[in-house]
Amino acid sequence: MITESQNEKTLNIDRLSSHEIITLINQEDLTVAQTVQQAIPQISMAVDVMVTGLKQGGRIFYIGAGTSGRLGVLDAVECVPTFGTSPDVFQALIAGGSNAFIAAQEGAEDDAVAGKNDLKSKTLTETDIVIGLAASGRTPYVLGGIEYAKGIGAKTIGISCNSPAKLLDVADYPIAIPVGSEVIAGSTRMKAGTAQKMVLNMLSSASMIKMGKVYKNLMVDVVITNDKLARRARDIVAQLTDLPTEEADTLLKSANNHVKSAVVMHAKGLDYNAAQQLLQEHHGYLQSILEDA
Repeated sequence: MITESQNEKTLNIDRLSSHEIITLINQEDLTVAQTVQQAIPQISMAVDVMVTGLKQGGRIFYIGAGTSGRLGVLDAVECVPTFGTSPDVFQALIAGGSNAFIAAQEGAEDDAVAGKNDLKSKTLTETDIVIGLAASGRTPYVLGGIEYAKGIGAKTIGISCNSPAKLLDVADYPIAIPVGSEVIAGSTRMKAGTAQKMVLNMLSSASMIKMGKVYKNLMVDVVITNDKLARRARDIVAQLTDLPTEEADTLLKSANNHVKSAVVMHAKGLDYNAAQQLLQEHHGYLQSILEDA
């Protein structure tokens, strides 16, 4: 596995100054985006599969171990406030359970049966999509989950930083991002982790855009859970309605802090309940409502 090999450019890194070490790390990081770019066709295909599944009522499951698993947890958790999704739409399974997010449990990744059982406990269906994350491309926990998902007819996506890799062979939609050897041999929390995070950003963000969770480039399904997000929601309403800030804030509150409803209320002259009904008829796509206006 190339992710485990020594990087010829960093063989003497332990003898360098801090500035030289950081420069080397940065130079290696610059190659990551270029590698991810090569996988755009495969990533795009995976997004379309996710959107199809979501429209059928399916869910997205990330499954991984170690750094890969933690990245899956991070992405799944952040979809809720960013896109207003229900917590069950994006879910993450990590080898060793939730405690593994804050305390390394490296041995858990070797249990293929646990990967299967963790997914089985979620009552997986054929409309769900399982995304396997493994820098090595051969993590037993991930492979066990992917093989179980395929067995019941769920679509599977595999993301590996090694190619060829077993994960890429077994997944329905393989995404290879071979970033090469790490600055510190085998430390896949570095380039491999960065690459996986970039791909996850693309998968979740693009699928949510396609699901109508973004209008123009604004997160119109943002969930207000703190002062910062309250200001963001108010500013979005103000921008889309051309209302002064105070009036936008009043409108937003009358819409139960739901940005889309506030915008539709203003654009169509509707009350909250009627705006909600119109949004349901348009499956939450604000663009089609405003274009009709």
